[in-house]
Amino acid sequence: MGRLDNVFDRVLQRRVLRHWEERAEGAAAADLATLRGWRAKARALRRQIDRVIHEAEYRLALPVIGSNSIRRPLGTDWAWRPELWRGPMPVPGMASVPNRSTFGEGATLFHDCRLSELTVRQIRNERAGDVAPFGFRMDVFRFDGSFLSLVIDLPEEAARGLKLRHLVRLDMIVELEKPLEIFARLNVKHGPNTEQIVLEVPLGAEEVMVEFDLTYTKINEKRIEKLWIDLIFEGPEMNQIILRDVTVSRRPRAEL
Repeated sequence: MGRLDNVFDRVLQRRVLRHWEERAEGAAAADLATLRGWRAKARALRRQIDRVIHEAEYRLALPVIGSNSIRRPLGTDWAWRPELWRGPMPVPGMASVPNRSTFGEGATLFHDCRLSELTVRQIRNERAGDVAPFGFRMDVFRFDGSFLSLVIDLPEEAARGLKLRHLVRLDMIVELEKPLEIFARLNVKHGPNTEQIVLEVPLGAEEVMVEFDLTYTKINEKRIEKLWIDLIFEGPEMNQIILRDVTVSRRPRAEL
């Protein structure tokens, strides 16, 4: 039945197109009464066509939902975008966010506020340069806690085959209402121990990145079990923080 409907639609479209081609060719010679009627019908048709074109151009210009298109540095052997920036959340927003609130698979927000005045929302990225389909916005009002962090659990593939010669890279697109400090901490669990590397995120530009060098750590390569990254926001009170994109990748350091 679907194929028959498609054939009928194509036949109908050709007839409608031919109908208006004839009107366009005859417009110069038509009498005014006839021309007035054609104009009214054409305007009504154009309104609906313009609606379809507007919606189609808007949606087709957006990053595709589920897209995992990632800018990969040369030599990258693994790259990943968390679900929060890749697909829609069942609940797109939350007010008075409690501690340990999770957003999608592997993203958890931690804070120690007695009274939470924190609102979060997943937003649709619409800018021409956006690659990630979604962004994550945090609106922080009064903040009586000592820390605010977003913890991102990396999948098993991040740990598989990880060596001390690897660089783990975090790329972000960040928008801030006013300046604040952001720190990124890579945590690598190996056996009973956890190695931590803390770097300050340079915020001189919208697109920022940090690279964690495992070379000088004491990680036991044979016992690596799990990786996660903490994004720590210092002094977030009365600020709006938008993470347009977050991606993680790794690549082996070039041999000397």
